[in-house]
Amino acid sequence: MELIETLKHDVFGRVELVRGPEGLLVRRVARAGLLDPRAILARALLARERRALQALRGMPGVPQLSVADRGLAHELLRTHLAGAPLHRATQLPLDYFEHLDVLVQALHARGVCHNDLHKEPNILVGEDGRPALVDFQLSSVHTRQDRSFRVRVSEDLRHAEKHRARYVSLGGAPQEVRTAGAGVGRQRSALAKWWRRLGKPVWDFVRGSLLRTREKEGGRPSHGPWPAWTPPLGQVRASQGQSSQSTSSR
Repeated sequence: MELIETLKHDVFGRVELVRGPEGLLVRRVARAGLLDPRAILARALLARERRALQALRGMPGVPQLSVADRGLAHELLRTHLAGAPLHRATQLPLDYFEHLDVLVQALHARGVCHNDLHKEPNILVGEDGRPALVDFQLSSVHTRQDRSFRVRVSEDLRHAEKHRARYVSLGGAPQEVRTAGAGVGRQRSALAKWWRRLGKPVWDFVRGSLLRTREKEGGRPSHGPWPAWTPPLGQVRASQGQSSQSTSSR
């Protein structure tokens, strides 16, 4: 593997852009150490991402596990998706958020919940203007549509709709974009409320005081600049959740 660039390096390990047998790949390497809590957590997150990508194999709009991925506990190789994070995009198709809703629902059709869609860096605007999702470290894979699954589905859709509402209200979106999406009107779940009030402060303490790392979420400032709106992409690919043939380019 040829190292092209180190994309991220923190206490959990590093994320690298490399060149492999399929072209550009993203390699996630977990921190070393058998008893280091940061290394243990890093390997657990890597395992969650691999499990989700296995469940999403063949789906457009998400990374694919590389053929070179060996299933190692400390390393994951996935395809690289070309595009810009939502908060850095300079252009957005008028129906971008409609396509985003369908992509998120396609994940759910595979039994996968992303669980981290409140972060704009995890939502990409591809070179063709279509949405894509990355960073499945916090994702969950469900075999049953039980209450846990339904709550996480609702949260994913709520976060997608919050992004739409923000870009509509602050980004000067034309009337065509002001149609409500799949998550409109959804209230924060009891689990999300508990996490916001109790869980997140505890996690912030653990991350800052014990793990000694700080989260840098990133996001578009309220004052902009906001993306220019471009012509719609057209018909939504309703079969995204069923596709098993096409693969991502990144």
